[in-house]
Amino acid sequence: MHHMGPNVEIILLGILACVIVYSLLTKAISRTILTLPIIFMVIGLLASAPMTALAPPAVMHDFSRLLAEITLILILFADASHVRFARLKGNIQYPLRMLVIGMPLTILLGTLVVYMLSPTGGVAMALLTAAVLTPTDAALGQTVVSSPDVPPRLSQTINIESGLNDGLALPFVLLGAILASAGMEQARTEGLAIAALLQLVLGPAVGVLVGWAVARALDMAFDRDWVAESAQGVVFLATAFAAYLLAELIGGNGFIAAFVGGAVFGNAFRHDIHFITEFMESQGQLLTMSAFLIFGAVLLPAGLNHMTPTAVIIAVLFLTVVRMGPIVLSLAGSRLNLREKLFLGWFGPRGIASILFTLIMIDEYEFPREDELLACVSMTVFLSILLHGVSATPLARRIGRA
Repeated sequence: MHHMGPNVEIILLGILACVIVYSLLTKAISRTILTLPIIFMVIGLLASAPMTALAPPAVMHDFSRLLAEITLILILFADASHVRFARLKGNIQYPLRMLVIGMPLTILLGTLVVYMLSPTGGVAMALLTAAVLTPTDAALGQTVVSSPDVPPRLSQTINIESGLNDGLALPFVLLGAILASAGMEQARTEGLAIAALLQLVLGPAVGVLVGWAVARALDMAFDRDWVAESAQGVVFLATAFAAYLLAELIGGNGFIAAFVGGAVFGNAFRHDIHFITEFMESQGQLLTMSAFLIFGAVLLPAGLNHMTPTAVIIAVLFLTVVRMGPIVLSLAGSRLNLREKLFLGWFGPRGIASILFTLIMIDEYEFPREDELLACVSMTVFLSILLHGVSATPLARRIGRA
């Protein structure tokens, strides 16, 4: 660790102190309106000036990017692995409608809204903005998902939807990014289509292969009683990264591979999958904290610098009309009443996936008007962290009483 220099160590010490204090007060904090995302976003924002002063931007950038990739790989794999289709027969119709009908509609409506309000970026940038802001975040809606007041059909629906929509949004995010960056340099477009197609075909193929093979191997080890309890979390970690790396190695998309790998692993594995849940609830917390910290320290200040009235309007529309309209529509004719449909529409908080997609895409590709994308994403996530954080407990109680 010597090469980091004392300054970076000071930053890390400060952050760790915050993590320890937060962890000591978790129960006390859960009784207030404060949430983990609110607290760590604020810490990040307060630390952003000292961080920029202490660490060279290149170091901060590489660190953010690495952390973003690790977090996204694990979240995609873990979220997808939770959705065990065989057990969901009764409750699958609501999240399915929201994903199959609601999500494409959200991306379409979102693209239209961004393009109408800010046409200079072109349709590709509008699509990228909409796709990055479509996936919802279970970490922000945690109060709702774990609240005993919320009927299981609603909390399960929110859980499944937020678990699967970040992975399903990925192809749209990639498409938007590739088209937007292709517009910048007209030269290399002919190779782009083939590369993009390979990414979208090889990624899932690797995911299926790795997820299935490891699930089978782990089942075998379970049946013969070869595997220790403590080693199961390690298998999960290694499988997620193996799917990512193998796909990247052969030209597929690693994130899609991690997502598909998680889904296949979760559904091919015959035994209890609680070790993934346990890992994500304990160690995964650290990743969640650091994602919101990076948001507060890196994305939010950059976004606030480029803030325009348009970005604020886009953010408000994305949290309300663009999200709630398609969701209510997709649930038309289902057994849910309007209040429940609106509840599901409102609890589409934007958080980790939007933050990570933005960090990684801005790093990977060159875009026209990158600052507008940053402003829209940071404003939307910022408002979502505040509004969904504050409204979670009262709304959960109300829906329970109704």
